[in-house]
Amino acid sequence: MPSRLAMHERLIRAGQDAGFVQTSVRDYFDLVRAGRAGRAKYIVHRHDIDTDLRTTRKLLRIEKHHGIKSTYYFRLSTLDFDLMHEIEEYGGEASYHYEELAAFAKRHKIKDPALVRSRLPEIRDEFRKNFASIEKTLGRKIRTVASHGDFANRRLKLNNAEILADGQLRQDCGIECEAYDAALLDHIDMYIADRPPPQYYCPASPFDVIGKHDRICLVTHPRQVETNWKENTKANLFRFYEAVTW
Repeated sequence: MPSRLAMHERLIRAGQDAGFVQTSVRDYFDLVRAGRAGRAKYIVHRHDIDTDLRTTRKLLRIEKHHGIKSTYYFRLSTLDFDLMHEIEEYGGEASYHYEELAAFAKRHKIKDPALVRSRLPEIRDEFRKNFASIEKTLGRKIRTVASHGDFANRRLKLNNAEILADGQLRQDCGIECEAYDAALLDHIDMYIADRPPPQYYCPASPFDVIGKHDRICLVTHPRQVETNWKENTKANLFRFYEAVTW
């Protein structure tokens, strides 16, 4: 797969040329709550770091060069606190891409959605511990998080975001926004996620919507941006192992 780093840089420049403020989930949600999200044009950049820290660092270098901010959501398997500190110190957002529901189901060999739901108190305790540990090591308040989509979630037809359907858990953790909350997405005109080639983006290319929509959320994944054979092969093999042993 050819690198899409140059495409990402072209997109940043196209957004700047069209007068878009390019910002993080956290900063945009602050604008939404302040009633100021309609005062300018925005691209909300969200990177889900499922794998490949090498490409993640390249994305950050590009964004620093152009002076834009993004959110980077890290899984437990991709946590890199040096990189996360660098993101935060620059003014971006480094946060948590959580998946405790799927992880619990796989670890305990549970394939019944009702049984998984019955174990949500335990799952939420795991989330609480992981969240607190990450926040403590990062040394900053984590205010937004995003659920990861795992093959186990698709088979169970259960989303990891069910963990945060508990308002008390949100309050206890100080989580102000989950990236799929209606309180955020109701203020997005066009939500775009990257895809493998030849599609590249779904439901439309951001280049095609920059002149048509004023509030765009773009979700990207390093593994879709650039081929990293070592990291992606390792992740694919582990996923195969999990599927076989679940």
